[in-house]
Amino acid sequence: MTAAPRFLFASDSLKGTLTSADTARLLGEAAHRHFPSCACETVPMADGGEGTAAALVEACGGELRRVRASDPLGRPVEAAYALLPGGCAVVEMAAASGLPLLSPGEKNPLLTSTFGTGELVRAALDAGSRDVTIALGGSATNDGGLGLARALGVRLLDAGGRELAGRGEDLARVATLDLSGLDPRVGEASFHLMCDVDNPLTGPDGASVVFGPQKGATPEIVAALDAGMRSYARVLQVTFGRDFDAPGAGAAGGLAAGCMAFLGAQVESGVSRVLELTGFSARLARTDLCVTGEGHADAQTARGKVVAGVAAACAAVGVPCVAVVGGMDVGATGLPGLDAVVPTAIDAMPLDEALERAAELYALAADRLFSLLALGGRLG
Repeated sequence: MTAAPRFLFASDSLKGTLTSADTARLLGEAAHRHFPSCACETVPMADGGEGTAAALVEACGGELRRVRASDPLGRPVEAAYALLPGGCAVVEMAAASGLPLLSPGEKNPLLTSTFGTGELVRAALDAGSRDVTIALGGSATNDGGLGLARALGVRLLDAGGRELAGRGEDLARVATLDLSGLDPRVGEASFHLMCDVDNPLTGPDGASVVFGPQKGATPEIVAALDAGMRSYARVLQVTFGRDFDAPGAGAAGGLAAGCMAFLGAQVESGVSRVLELTGFSARLARTDLCVTGEGHADAQTARGKVVAGVAAACAAVGVPCVAVVGGMDVGATGLPGLDAVVPTAIDAMPLDEALERAAELYALAADRLFSLLALGGRLG
């Protein structure tokens, strides 16, 4: 390591305890204690879930724009999307169509809609963006993107020609998709989906069966939604001449399929898209060591999480990468590109206590990391 090392901090938030900015501050304090002349750079990270838009504004500049939209049940809500330098917009579907907007008693995917997400896309187009990224995490909906399509001008018609609202219950009713009113700006724009699941639209691994219960669906509702989604998939195939019941199409209650059909959207790994938008590769070129992290590292970390994406980017250019994590199990070892994992826990303690002491424990872990790096430098 050089006499004045250059560190890059690219951690996800530790959900419910520390933000990306918090981790960067604690890492920077520890780094300067052991390497007083070091240079530290921070890139807030996210994987397409809640907080992605804010993280990208912090990393890239731009602004969060707040607009009035509809929540999953059609009630007015203030929601924000990110408008980045150069005109790229980032829409979190959870901002208008997310599960946290509903009380436990309101969860019923037969009645929820992605109409509000479509309103956010329309607002981004109104702002002049022609490069729109949609983050699919946190959905309260299972409407296949019908609501989004309706918000952008598509008419959803039943067999009798009556217009439908675009809720989950309408999947089985929609017979015709009238695209004549689709916002013409959609054809002028490129759309990207941050998606890290490979579930198809229908069947035992599909949107309704796998994700419906967490959105309030009973077994009877799950069966009705899956049957409706099969019917809807046939309507999409007739309308667009293409089968959309493919891996990844079931993300966000089938919103991925709707975006692929109505917007021509391309599916991408969430963290890969964040790395691209933040110019991460260029930042690595001036880095000696990258520190990433997340709340808990396990076997799922390799499936599209921030740590895996950052580690892979580091490996591609030969930059060492270390993860500081809230906790870990044996499934977190051996991740390609990750040179070491440093858990924050220092003693057996209840989870509640660990969460309450998150900042203290993280600061101690950061100090351990940089003290070992300093020791290695002296030995070298």
